Amino acid sequence: MTAATAVLREMRWWDIEPVLELEHELFPEDAWSAGMFWSELAHARGPHATRRYVVAEIPSDSGSGRLVGYAGLAAAGDLADVQTIAAARDQWGTGLGARLLTDLLRAATAFECAEVLLEVRVDNTRAQKLYERFGFEPIGFRRGYYQPGNVDALVMRLTDPAQATTESTESSESNG
Repeated sequence: MTAATAVLREMRWWDIEPVLELEHELFPEDAWSAGMFWSELAHARGPHATRRYVVAEIPSDSGSGRLVGYAGLAAAGDLADVQTIAAARDQWGTGLGARLLTDLLRAATAFECAEVLLEVRVDNTRAQKLYERFGFEPIGFRRGYYQPGNVDALVMRLTDPAQATTESTESSESNG
């Protein structure tokens, strides 16, 4: 299966359980709790929404698809923050992470954010390379950010999310 078969859609409350399964598989030491996802989703709908959460699902004939990724963004004023982004291991290298990030950056543009920040584990070079392809630049560190492992986070910033989504779409179309 490839990322092209995964469908992105808005995350809803019934997605929390399968998201948590993937969360615990990918981030066993510092996985989010159900309460954290519930809290984020509480701000993701309606006219005053400040969050965008999506899931990637591979549809099945039985009607309930397999969840293979998810991502979330929070906006405040003209600043957005990538809260989480994850793809199932069998989806690594398929472009799913780029699709999820593109969705979040489009949401940041819709929220009229001029900048997007994120934290990424210093030992997660795969994710860092993805963010760099979109134009994110390192701006600092948060020591011991990921607990309980006491792993530092690299803080990265993108200064024009609208431009980044245009460029990433054009480059994927010319490469595909």
